[in-house]
Amino acid sequence: MTKPALKQTRQGYVDALLELAARREDLVVLDADVAKATKTCEFAERHPDRFFNCGAAEQNMLSVAAGLALEGLLPFATTFGVFITCRAGDQLRNSIAYPEANVKVAATHCGVTCGGDGASHQANEDIAIARSIPNLTILVPGDYEEARLATHAAANHPGPVYLRFGRDNYPVVPEIHGAFEIGRGKVLREGTDVAIITTGIMVSEGLAAAALLEERGIGARVLHLPTIKPLDTAAILEAARSTRLIVTAEEHSIIGGLGEAVASAVAEAHPTTVRRIGMRDVFGESGHAGELMDKFGLRARNIVEAAIAPLEEPVLR
Repeated sequence: MTKPALKQTRQGYVDALLELAARREDLVVLDADVAKATKTCEFAERHPDRFFNCGAAEQNMLSVAAGLALEGLLPFATTFGVFITCRAGDQLRNSIAYPEANVKVAATHCGVTCGGDGASHQANEDIAIARSIPNLTILVPGDYEEARLATHAAANHPGPVYLRFGRDNYPVVPEIHGAFEIGRGKVLREGTDVAIITTGIMVSEGLAAAALLEERGIGARVLHLPTIKPLDTAAILEAARSTRLIVTAEEHSIIGGLGEAVASAVAEAHPTTVRRIGMRDVFGESGHAGELMDKFGLRARNIVEAAIAPLEEPVLR
């Protein structure tokens, strides 16, 4: 089997910024002194008059971005996810979300695959924090191309948007390419036994898990949700009605992320067994991205294991 191509979601983000800059004179980019890591240095080289390094002062960067938006510009404020949501959470909430400032907040180095930077830099709580803030749209693309498309969609979407990207090289997943519509999920595969619901880079593991389950005679529906907020509740409920079980997969804490969002949606409208794959209320640690995904159970085999046990239980009539 040919190995999939690997590309960075943060590169998809910056490539989209360069494309957008060619036709949007109002677009500006801010960074918090990590431009080489976030890749926005490439934008700075091409458009130095439209790039602002705010220094290692993330709170100030978000406040500046809010001010630029209120003056009619289209700012993309960029730094590591853990700094945006934890260190600058006040400004994200009060300076951007509360007044509905048209700021696009781009978080890189999210999830445990941030790798060698260790627990202090691995944002595994950021979706939970961002989900709880009103007026904030949350996009979690699954590969380079979807990250590029999500950035374009964010630029055209009125109001604050939180974009979540990783650090590592991730599999390119052709099944998720094409039109990107905020708030809409993508059914990648049909099945009537289990629904695997993914977000972000876990989409490749979800598809791999579906193939492994098929070998066991288990039909898996795969639903990819690149938008966490607003949630595609209709697609989730259709998955719940069409299968016996849902397994969610996210590179984020199972507390407050995709898993809880899906569980809440089905609990209110169509109670269904939900099993959650993700970081289980622990901090990450330093290591290579692949090693950390293995250690913390973020692999296709973990999705398969979560699906098989409930499916083997007798159906109560």
